[in-house]
Amino acid sequence: MSVFNAGPPVLIEGGSGVVTLVEAGTFCLSDQLGDIHPGTAHGLFYRDARILTRWVVRVDGASPEQLSVVVREPFQARFVARKPPPHGVADATVLIQRRRIVGEGMQEIISVLNLGDEDTALTVALDAEADFADLFAVKEGRAGGGGAESTATEQALRITDRGQQGRGIIITATEDPEFQPGSLTWQVLIPAHGSWQTVVHCQPIEDHRAVPMNFADGDEEHPEGKIRRWRASTTSLTATGAGLNTILQRTETDLGALRLDDPSDGTSYVAAGAPWFMALFGRDSLLTSWMALLLDSDLALGTLRQLAKLQGTESNPITEEEPGRIMHERRYGPGSDRVLGGTVYYGTADATPLFVMLLAECHRWGVGSAAVRELLPAADAALAWIDTDADLDGDGFVEYRRKTDRGLANQGWKDSWDAISFADGRLADPPIALCEVQGYVYAARIGRAELAEEAGDHALAARLRTQAADLKDRFDEAFWLPKSNCYAMALDGAKQPVDVGSSNPGHCLWTGIVPDERAAELIERLAAADLNSGFGLRTLSSTARRFNPMGYHTGSVWPHDTAIAVAGLMRYGHIPGAIDLAVKLASGLLEAIQEFGARPPELFCGFARTEFSSPVPYPTSCSPQAWASAAPLLLMRSFLGLMPDVPNRTLTIAPRLPDRAGTIRLADLRLGPATITIEACGKEAKVQGLPADWQLNRK
Repeated sequence: MSVFNAGPPVLIEGGSGVVTLVEAGTFCLSDQLGDIHPGTAHGLFYRDARILTRWVVRVDGASPEQLSVVVREPFQARFVARKPPPHGVADATVLIQRRRIVGEGMQEIISVLNLGDEDTALTVALDAEADFADLFAVKEGRAGGGGAESTATEQALRITDRGQQGRGIIITATEDPEFQPGSLTWQVLIPAHGSWQTVVHCQPIEDHRAVPMNFADGDEEHPEGKIRRWRASTTSLTATGAGLNTILQRTETDLGALRLDDPSDGTSYVAAGAPWFMALFGRDSLLTSWMALLLDSDLALGTLRQLAKLQGTESNPITEEEPGRIMHERRYGPGSDRVLGGTVYYGTADATPLFVMLLAECHRWGVGSAAVRELLPAADAALAWIDTDADLDGDGFVEYRRKTDRGLANQGWKDSWDAISFADGRLADPPIALCEVQGYVYAARIGRAELAEEAGDHALAARLRTQAADLKDRFDEAFWLPKSNCYAMALDGAKQPVDVGSSNPGHCLWTGIVPDERAAELIERLAAADLNSGFGLRTLSSTARRFNPMGYHTGSVWPHDTAIAVAGLMRYGHIPGAIDLAVKLASGLLEAIQEFGARPPELFCGFARTEFSSPVPYPTSCSPQAWASAAPLLLMRSFLGLMPDVPNRTLTIAPRLPDRAGTIRLADLRLGPATITIEACGKEAKVQGLPADWQLNRK
């Protein structure tokens, strides 16, 4: 996913399990006591730097014993523990609670309850350290940071970054602690059946200024207020199917927590995921926004605007910037220049056509014409990049080859070093043309042609449609593998088809580049047991030489990948076998998501369901991860057959809901000027609130 580590991060160690809290650009990793331990990937992170590397509570010099941890929102948790009873005593009488919330910094309320019949005297200590390590260094398991200096006054503990002037944290607390470098200490006397409490704040310092925190009651930017406003503004999506409603509600909450705000224009856009990808990513943010249109089209518009601001304008081999190219990743941490060559890196082959695709889809979903016109120059610059710099050998396909040894070797969504290989295990040599990227280009041209036709530019529309039709023909000729009844994952630098079975052709179905006469064979191929694990599509066939069910992109299952394939299958629902396979894939994936507590992980292992009855977790999977969180939304939209065309005042709906979904209800769905409600079950749907001058098409 990212240039600084084309593959999975290191395992997050320390404790019996990791608790991840996230709110916009801040996230916290701790153990289930709430402690942050040095020497692990734990920490409080702000703007891509770790501002806490130790955060440990001790009572009378010892760690409490864990009882439970409750995470009701992505940004807050309650850790419950007890002080161990004295030797020879059966029951403990001292309960410790830590209520943590992250936002612009972190607030922690430490409460101690004395359940005994006698007053108790305690020493409560909080150890705090920072290393200000760059996120890249932490994720890769390298020692990081330029060192920190800790100073204490009577009012606060201040820790500053020796490696970057102006960066630091200020730790303050109520109940008059004794501040010392590295710790806060309270001497506490708690009466029988009484309690004691302190409120601790960890406030970031950026550019020599303390960042305003947002934890005060009534603060409009308080994390709880922000998530309430998000829920109030989005479509209300509910389901009666067992467990499905919980999944959908978790999806809404997690996407709300992954939003980032641009204070310059008030727009929101979506980060790629926690913990390691809390930043704007081209591909991830675009695909997530597409899937989330069912909830909120404003998120897609904000994402498009952010990416347009950062669109390439010049050629720079270090960052791989090129005119018209959409960026891959933006970072703010102290290591960005060293790793990315700057704060923005452009090494992705697919974000640019996806940008044009999403703009056209936003138009269909009712984003205002003025906003679409504002982004047309960026879309046309993107198409110009596709026709020029992206076609490295002039054959009409988009290829990639990194410009230097510091960039990503693979620049599709499967960006691990070993992700693109032949069936016999040989790695494909660049320049590489991925099959799904050609599908994205096809859909981008069709979408831009629709926008041109509406604007009266029929010549541009005709040219783009001709280009799309030509690409469709040449794609089929170059990528189809007659012996395998499937499309090649890619073409290598010698234009040899990469002949391995993979999930990539499922994206081709989604974009519509697959001719009907090929679809039946492709569907049968995707249904085979070497690709369908029973819980979703494997990224790589189990018959491939490099297959590894525990590999990041070489046999694992990614929820967003399977959801896109399901959307493609439903697009070709008129082809025999398409809907049956879509139902099997979606049902298996939803059952897997339920096993993960209703929150889809970034990925999980691709073992066959016949081998393991429950999905096997991938140890370093991100969660919540944006396109995984949004995957259930794409599943629901696909099975509803929901296709709005707001400019032409038309709504098409063709429900094919599986029995397990029960009744699906979408309330307050905004489609431009219209706000409608849809209730569907099986093949039936009721639509309320559709304006009288709209046409409702049922298929």
